[in-house]
Amino acid sequence: MKKFLSVLLTVMLLTAVTALAKSDESAAQTRAEIRNMSAQTLERLYEKYPAARRVIQNCYAYATLSNSGVKVIFFGNARGRGLAVNNETGEEVFLKMREVSGGLGLGAKEYDLIFVLEDKEAWDSFVAGKTRFGGSAEATASDGVSGGSIEGANIAAKGTWVYQMTTKGLTLEATLKGTKIYKDKDLNKKSEA
Repeated sequence: MKKFLSVLLTVMLLTAVTALAKSDESAAQTRAEIRNMSAQTLERLYEKYPAARRVIQNCYAYATLSNSGVKVIFFGNARGRGLAVNNETGEEVFLKMREVSGGLGLGAKEYDLIFVLEDKEAWDSFVAGKTRFGGSAEATASDGVSGGSIEGANIAAKGTWVYQMTTKGLTLEATLKGTKIYKDKDLNKKSEA
């Protein structure tokens, strides 16, 4: 009986160690996929708005999120993943996004959000999940460098601008949205890949 328990315990321990190793490999692979997705999102942004390259290179920090959403009559839901990069410190923060909406609408779409963060205060608030999105599409965002506006971007919150680009699909909607962006706890444990 002792041998059986010893073998059983050894098998359980090896299974747990293997599962942890696979989890770390999976997390590293997911981080690499998100970094690649972020680079592709930026390239699409630069194709559409060439001046955005300078904005992204000169801002305090930026974040990219790729999302997919569905809207059916009165309820909508979207989820996404992304990456925030602090140009000043080189820090990377992996993100998740969840959005719910109510109102009349129908459709499905995939879209990218690119956030430009003006300063440390905007960065800290954004990566802590404390940024409350509001503002108006009519507002003009300054690039902080030449005093010009950021073509194609809208003010999302204090010190934060956002570009939105639909990659696939079409929706017709009139909604009120609740968007929550927060750190991906699993991917930020060991983000050295």
